Amino acid sequence: MAGVRSIGADGAQPAAGAVSPARTRHIAAGGNTTPWLTRYARLLVVATLFLVAAGGMVTSTGSGLAVPDWPTTYGYSMFSFPLGKMVGGIFYEHGHRLIATTVGMLTIGLVIWLWRVEPRRWVRRLGLAALGVVVLQGLLGGITVLLFLPDAISISHAGLAQVFFCMTIAIAVVVSPTWRVRASPLVDDRRLQRRVVHLAGLVYLQILIGATMRHTGAGLAIPDFPLAFGGLLPPAWTGPIAVHFAHRVGALVVTVSVLMTAAYIHRVHGERQELVRPAWLLVLLVSIQVSLGALVILTGRQPVINTLHVAIGASVLGTTVLLALRAFRIRFNDPVAVPGTQFEISR
Repeated sequence: MAGVRSIGADGAQPAAGAVSPARTRHIAAGGNTTPWLTRYARLLVVATLFLVAAGGMVTSTGSGLAVPDWPTTYGYSMFSFPLGKMVGGIFYEHGHRLIATTVGMLTIGLVIWLWRVEPRRWVRRLGLAALGVVVLQGLLGGITVLLFLPDAISISHAGLAQVFFCMTIAIAVVVSPTWRVRASPLVDDRRLQRRVVHLAGLVYLQILIGATMRHTGAGLAIPDFPLAFGGLLPPAWTGPIAVHFAHRVGALVVTVSVLMTAAYIHRVHGERQELVRPAWLLVLLVSIQVSLGALVILTGRQPVINTLHVAIGASVLGTTVLLALRAFRIRFNDPVAVPGTQFEISR
């Protein structure tokens, strides 16, 4: 695979040892990868989002210490714990562990698949990095239980989960056939690239503030919405109130940034559906997220609503990462097949 040379479209026979034009087009369209690898990577994305939601449900129901030991569950190995004993908080905490283990095994499978068929070294390394992150995530989860839910570890656990989710999305995007084949010039817009990077940073910071709010018990520090104790600003600034109010301000900043980014894409790149679709999906997701945030307060942190708020927040971040990847597509030194032209493929 290393150093495959350019092959023209004039029908000339390749020299001995060269790769045929048909084989070269196959490589440019995705190498040895198959649609099943793309489907598998997308399955991992869905499973990871489900894991994030399950973790949110553990926090929302206060079930973090329903199982006091780790890696065992009340002395049982993870997979031998009786289903009949999965009641109350144990159901959420042990279920979370089972989902996390499944995601870990799926990640191992993805890494093996990538190292067997993926010709791009950086993609294989991204898969290996994702495996390292999910292992670290599991260790943080265990430490969280063994040290009785210390805030710093719990917040780190939540933040790292979002990083892993974004990595799975990146892998699913770059192994898809549409990443490798194009029929039109790639977008090269530095202003858009800066916008999506800033937006991704804002969304992730907002998620970290939300995690801090949940794990420090500040979810209802301000009990009314949209006002704060009946006014625009809280009358007092204790730690929980400050964290909660910062999360509200962050929601406003993210919403404005999403709307400005979507408007810019619609105005400048309105014909590029690969940018327009995720941009307007972001607008929809942020609208849902703001509504859920209000309902979290108005319902007194009802667990299902609170969990949906966590899951949609992850979806906002993931969609931003998808948009950023497409905006930066031209920066990636990957082979791109264009019918009727020459192309070169290299590791």
